[in-house]
Amino acid sequence: MSRSTTKEPKPDWIRIKLTTGDNYQEIKSMMRSKTLHTVCEEARCPNIYECWANRTATFMILGDVCTRACRFCAVNTGMPTELDLDEPERVADAAESMNLQHCVITSVARDDLQDGGASIFAASIHAVRKRLPLCSVEVLIPDFLGNPDALKIVMDAKPDILNHNIETVERLSDRVRAKAKYRRSMELLKNAKVLQPNIPTKSSMMLGLGEEWDEILQSMDDLREVDCNILTLGQYLQPSSKHLDVVKYIPPEDFAKLKEEGLKRGFSHVESAPLVRSSYHAHEQVKSASQH
Repeated sequence: MSRSTTKEPKPDWIRIKLTTGDNYQEIKSMMRSKTLHTVCEEARCPNIYECWANRTATFMILGDVCTRACRFCAVNTGMPTELDLDEPERVADAAESMNLQHCVITSVARDDLQDGGASIFAASIHAVRKRLPLCSVEVLIPDFLGNPDALKIVMDAKPDILNHNIETVERLSDRVRAKAKYRRSMELLKNAKVLQPNIPTKSSMMLGLGEEWDEILQSMDDLREVDCNILTLGQYLQPSSKHLDVVKYIPPEDFAKLKEEGLKRGFSHVESAPLVRSSYHAHEQVKSASQH
């Protein structure tokens, strides 16, 4: 897959269904009233209309300014100025208002904090569980710069799913991600299982950045080597002209083949389609993981 000199036009299968009904507007108003951020908005997720219409959202804690500048991501980059210790309670308020059955919590990278924000993740898990005892909680965490104590803080709070994205294949990792390292991500997923063997782990990859087919399969093998249970695969879409170009649009039939390859390798659940993102259909993945 070599880089083309002219931009490839978006194919027909990259279509976003616009659904801005009552649920969408209600959730948007709620997020504003509680001064909460969602990765749905900040990362310009293509599924925001579908998910918000279905009353599901991924909360983004620790502010909306990331200390890293990954070349694929639309979230604001800079030096954060504060830490909001009341944020976990506001997340729990919103989760309760939405009567969520599955709550996904992610964050910007906060390399300025000693624990990378792990304590706020843990407090958010506890706060949601206190309000909604039957709600499963998934966390999508950064790598905490490889800090094992930070990972332990999160795992001790016992999320229902521990998610950490490798984003791309090993060869492209340094160009695509800022500060994060492919092998360090694998080590984090491995250590999560050492700390809490019964908690399912999950990771995600964007395709279309110039990776080869064999490299995707190798990444799957690497993830299974550290006992990662759930895999999501989606098409990379360029958020702005300042971000990495799309090298190739992967056709839906290739995503279908990759789903088969993932299931063959022993993942309990594989979500693989052009518009799939890390938290897409996350509530269904809990059920799949619990059955293994």
